[in-house]
Amino acid sequence: MTSAWRRAWPGIRHWLYWTHRWLGIGGCLLFVMWFVSGVVMMYVGYPNLTDEERLAGLAPLRFEQAAVSPTAALDALPQADRAQPPRRMVLEMQGGINAEPVWRIVDASGGRHTVSARDGHVPGPVDAAQAEAIARAFSGHVSAHWAETLERDQWTVPQGLNPLRPLHRIEVGDAAGTELYVSQRNGEVVRDTTRSERFWNWLGSVPHWIYFTPLRADPPLWHDVVVWLSAACIVSAVTGIVIGILRVRLRRRFRNGAVTPYSGWMAWHHIAGLIGGFFVLTWIISGWLSMNPNGWFQRGPGDAVAMARYTGADTSPFPWPPAVLPSGEGDAAPREAVLLWFDGKPLLQLRDSKAHVRVVDAATGGPAVIGKDDILRAAARLRPGAITQATLQTREDFHWYGHHRERIVPVWRLQFDDPARSWIYIDPASGQVAGSNDSNSRLRRWLFNAAHSLDFPWLIQYRPAWDLVVWLLSIVGAVASASGVVIGWRRLRRKPRPSAVSKGLAQAGP
Repeated sequence: MTSAWRRAWPGIRHWLYWTHRWLGIGGCLLFVMWFVSGVVMMYVGYPNLTDEERLAGLAPLRFEQAAVSPTAALDALPQADRAQPPRRMVLEMQGGINAEPVWRIVDASGGRHTVSARDGHVPGPVDAAQAEAIARAFSGHVSAHWAETLERDQWTVPQGLNPLRPLHRIEVGDAAGTELYVSQRNGEVVRDTTRSERFWNWLGSVPHWIYFTPLRADPPLWHDVVVWLSAACIVSAVTGIVIGILRVRLRRRFRNGAVTPYSGWMAWHHIAGLIGGFFVLTWIISGWLSMNPNGWFQRGPGDAVAMARYTGADTSPFPWPPAVLPSGEGDAAPREAVLLWFDGKPLLQLRDSKAHVRVVDAATGGPAVIGKDDILRAAARLRPGAITQATLQTREDFHWYGHHRERIVPVWRLQFDDPARSWIYIDPASGQVAGSNDSNSRLRRWLFNAAHSLDFPWLIQYRPAWDLVVWLLSIVGAVASASGVVIGWRRLRRKPRPSAVSKGLAQAGP
């Protein structure tokens, strides 16, 4: 150690301890909350209307009533909203007082529209009585009743619902305490929650993501609060690890044979921090990175022109009615029909109440047949580089897995030699792009999903191995953090020691 370092070290050590002490008092509270709520989130996710729940609530499609063609439905939209091909166009039944088939359209900018497939009119705002009727048809409970109309509440804060606001909250009246949210704009059922989900989310997602309604209603403010809180906790964790290493003795131990000079809660904090400090640090850094600070992991905008070349959606109008009207009985009857294009070929993707999928050729009425050569020929238009490898994945792997979402398997994985080193995943049944990643997003996969959620295939494919590992690490982290809370509380309650001057004055007396 140089003389300059020896002179500087006392000051550095002072600020090291001071920073850890005062950041740790608040940081340990956050750490305890994050560990406990993270365990809850392993089993109860944030409320969401899954595809299976939505399809189960829809009535069987009445294709014979859908007299308005897709082209005519698009013509009913404002000019600005139909200047580009829509992102998504779906035929489904709208329940309620006057049940009818409707076209649900997501335009190129993400706007949501509904057009009657029976006569082409654009429905006006849905009032409370209509929302009640829609919710009763969707849930099958005649006791469903309107509770309120709102812009957002604790369970509808995500920005993805913005095009559908305001929302009617409907209390279903079942044993589970289910509540449905129906869009006032177009009558879609967009979310459901149960009493159990709401209770556990107050212990899980809400505190973990700092997802409180007033804060989350302002996305930039929420983002900055989470980023800066996480950054402060990173500093607290790093300084704690450094201090922990400086104060531990593995060979020349302390007089009582212990590796730590501390006792009681301080000893628990020291030892648990040394054991779990690395995982605490990786979890908080990966959580911080998930907020994409400074835009480091920003994905490039999708290439709408390349996608249009791939699908060939602009080559001709979608044929309507289709050559053969799809049919089915009971649960097997189609609940929705998604309009798709692949290489200039019009397709209908039909899904029943169990979310089973079949794809038919809209021009012939027969099952869609899409071969490898067809996919490779069309996919060459998606990226500027050549396709270097085409693999039919029959099982999930490190980059294509369904731990927190549904993934299509089998799926074609096409690797390109473009500057971004893109991988494109294509559904062999419909030819649709099911997902993509590039070198930047694959790095984020390591830095967030692997480091934060421990989403390693050899763990998540053999549960409860994943559960046991996450529980064990969470307990160690919670012990280190909870002991820090106790230490911090005692520190704050400690009465300041009287100075030498005040002692002398007290002794002198009057």
